[in-house]
Amino acid sequence: MSGEKAKAIALLSGGLDSALAAALTKRLGFGVVGVNFSTGFCTGQGRCDTVLAAGKGLGIPVRLLDVSDEYLEVVKHPRFGYGSGMNPCLDCRIFMLRRAKALMEKEGAEFVVTGEVLGQRPMSQHYRALKLVAEESGLGDRLVRPLSGRLLPPTYPEKRGWVRREDWLDIQGRSRRRQLSLARQWGVDWFSQPAGGCCILLEKAYAARLRDAFAHLGPDRMKKEDFALLRLGRHFRLSPKVKLVVGRDETENAMLSGFAPGRIRLDFPDVPGPTALLEGEVSQDELLLAARIAARYADSPPGEETRLIALMGGKPTELRVKPLSPDDPRLRELRVG
Repeated sequence: MSGEKAKAIALLSGGLDSALAAALTKRLGFGVVGVNFSTGFCTGQGRCDTVLAAGKGLGIPVRLLDVSDEYLEVVKHPRFGYGSGMNPCLDCRIFMLRRAKALMEKEGAEFVVTGEVLGQRPMSQHYRALKLVAEESGLGDRLVRPLSGRLLPPTYPEKRGWVRREDWLDIQGRSRRRQLSLARQWGVDWFSQPAGGCCILLEKAYAARLRDAFAHLGPDRMKKEDFALLRLGRHFRLSPKVKLVVGRDETENAMLSGFAPGRIRLDFPDVPGPTALLEGEVSQDELLLAARIAARYADSPPGEETRLIALMGGKPTELRVKPLSPDDPRLRELRVG
């Protein structure tokens, strides 16, 4: 098989490095099929559009694969642990590359290409981590990192004589200067996020909420909607078994309404106020505290009672409470994330 006929699967994240890796692979004469995996934890807006734009700019087909259901298990039980947040970087990479390997076999491709750069990310892109990921994914030498290829052991395309070692690049570290220069040189302008990616598991507030949920609910009891709810509102841990979520704006209020089944919903019939959800085994004292916290964020006259309606199992219950004052220490002490 000649280099012109060999095919590669290129992981496309929507970022610069993966676009450059795919572009270089194509410039070397290989056929390229792009793939993007949707895990459900990406913060980027229009991510699919960016990936498809990259495919169009490169002149390659792109497969968009939803792996969000399977990926939950990776987040719940990462074999290699978490990074700075709740990001299972090594397990995530292995997970994606195993699926890229399956696609490689399905498409009749010969190897998989990524935009990984040696030394760019401290947990997942040092030399030992790159070696580990190649082994654990089952790809071995069929995993190619074109941007750092000269600095890494020979891979399958080199061993087959399809490319020379000097055809790869020798980029390493966190600087982006060479990548940006190549992007200008090659006309690559279909990328979005800077180095660091778009993973919400890296975000401090979301990571704190997920740790809290794992500690009090347990990973194995968490469903897909529980992970989604962690993105919305202000979260307050009232007790080990009770949590309150308070909407921050009109859009979030509307979204929180979709999570109301199975939870207690608090609404303000008389004044503009947030939608709030209460979950767990709620005592009367906790219900009243939740109402006071929610009322803090409503347009209620200071110091005056506010009326709320608590919907519990479809049955409305009227509550009248005084909002907590903005400087009440409980707002800070109970807040999660």
